[in-house]
Amino acid sequence: MRRTVFNEDHEAFRETLRAFIEAEVVPVYDEWFAAGQAPRDFYYKLAELGVFGIRVDEEYGGAGIDSYKFEAVMYEETARAGVSFGGSGVHVLLGLPYIKMLASDEQKKRFLPKFVTGEEMWALAMTEPGTGSDLAGMKTTAKLSDDGTHYVLNGAKTFITGGVHADRVIVCARTAAPREDDRRFGISLFAVDTKAEGYSVGRKLDKLGLKTSDTAELAFVDVKVPVDDLLGEENKGFYYLGGNLPSERWGIAFGAYAQAAAAVRFAKEYVQERTVFGKPVAAFQNTKFELAACQAEVDAAQAVADRALEALDADELTPAEAASAKLFCTEVAHRVIDRCLQLHGGYGFMNEYPIARLYADNRVNRIYGGTSEVMKMIIAKDMGL
Repeated sequence: MRRTVFNEDHEAFRETLRAFIEAEVVPVYDEWFAAGQAPRDFYYKLAELGVFGIRVDEEYGGAGIDSYKFEAVMYEETARAGVSFGGSGVHVLLGLPYIKMLASDEQKKRFLPKFVTGEEMWALAMTEPGTGSDLAGMKTTAKLSDDGTHYVLNGAKTFITGGVHADRVIVCARTAAPREDDRRFGISLFAVDTKAEGYSVGRKLDKLGLKTSDTAELAFVDVKVPVDDLLGEENKGFYYLGGNLPSERWGIAFGAYAQAAAAVRFAKEYVQERTVFGKPVAAFQNTKFELAACQAEVDAAQAVADRALEALDADELTPAEAASAKLFCTEVAHRVIDRCLQLHGGYGFMNEYPIARLYADNRVNRIYGGTSEVMKMIIAKDMGL
């Protein structure tokens, strides 16, 4: 389909990134998969490539490009190669917006140069055991010390992507009790140093998919967090989280579309090479019809993802539009990847084939960042229902 979302700069970046993936990721990806995470040193290579600083202002060592389109290219190219960049995705997509939106000038001077170089990798810790999507019900607390110099953090978080390698984690914690008329009041955000005493990484979680992404449980026992590491204003954390959800959901939507497109590519290549009853699987009418139907769905998902990208870059992507894009693209990816795996037959069930890994990786798209059911609630509310 004719596409206008990318320009020559994006395509030049695509060529560079594709060559980087072929040289630095593909040859060792099976090792990452077996280890359950990408090595920490790999993030320095990404930093050298410049991917962490694209949307960071030049005064802090970044490129100062206020656009998500280069990240969109990364989604497409990693999916195309059947790989990922480990848990580093949250560093830029989840960590950076909070720093840019909430950090003071002093904090930006401390945080952003190390963010760009990969010296400090960031993660976001919201979810707690037993709370799931009910962020207002979180139990982690941060109490201001008597002398007012620091907060004392206690609690636990789970499903924290990038949690094993993180050097700084944006932790959501209660600094005040909820109000009777507003359960969301009283949550604050802190840029917690993972080297602080009392901070610990628990289990590295064994997931169905996203095997190269380090996902962990975190625990905080009387962790002292300097008041200078509070992000934004006290007790307004829930509203800050809501403000960044559209960009997070766009990322999931665009990543899902890219996965669906990659699945069609993998299936097309496979059926052209695999022979059954003396002829290529691609020669059968059912194969052609299945792939044609999948391609049509991918085309539609691409249009939705691109439209959301343009709106995000223009700072016009609404929560309902982001929810709609996430719902549509993740559901399309679910259907397309399943059908493409079916065309692989028994080999589609083997992890040595990228379609099998893609099938497992894709499943979480309809869960994290807000489940499909939550997306439907947001869309329905926007419709006045």
